[in-house]
Amino acid sequence: MTDERPLYGYTDIAAVGALLADPTRARIVTTLADGRALPASVLAAESGVAASTASEHLTRLVEGGLLTVERSGRHRYYRLANREVAVAIEALAVLAPTRPVRSLRESTRAAALRRARSCYDHLAGRLGVAVTEALLDRRALERTDGIPGTERAQHDPISAPLPDHPYRLGPNAEPLFTELGVDLTAARHTRRPLLRFCVDWSEQRHHLSGAHGAPHQTPPG
Repeated sequence: MTDERPLYGYTDIAAVGALLADPTRARIVTTLADGRALPASVLAAESGVAASTASEHLTRLVEGGLLTVERSGRHRYYRLANREVAVAIEALAVLAPTRPVRSLRESTRAAALRRARSCYDHLAGRLGVAVTEALLDRRALERTDGIPGTERAQHDPISAPLPDHPYRLGPNAEPLFTELGVDLTAARHTRRPLLRFCVDWSEQRHHLSGAHGAPHQTPPG
């Protein structure tokens, strides 16, 4: 009896690479890396192309599985298809060369991106790292591997979530997070891990993610 199940080989990285090889499409996914859903008109303006051109690129990104689209009335809003796409964009940002700044607007945007941004749904950049450092200083978090502060360990993947992080809640976690308005009980009942950490691509240090990194998340039901 012949086995007619399809055979699968290596993952087709080139297909994803081809989608991101176009500067306009790369700019679109970078704009959406903070987890927002934006209409085609805004993405066209951010990418510096005509609306019709942006529409063509958005169609390819949706068909390629990098974006998803949702309707609200007469409008369509585009967002990254999942968290894995955001992680991939952050990782590629480490490998990619820095584009020269050619205007005051680009300079302002670049500085703002490194100062504070969203890493899909949690705070990143210098501000994200500073918040994590402050939680360590006030013993709401404790590091367990002996490395000071939020320094990246030698084996940590660059610009990616840490598969095994060296942190735990500290003795001051309950009063401090309560003071900040973070509901620890609700955070413990979400589907996502309570504590998770990423290596920030611009700072190359750890920042907090997980349920604590996105305290606006509420438990299902």
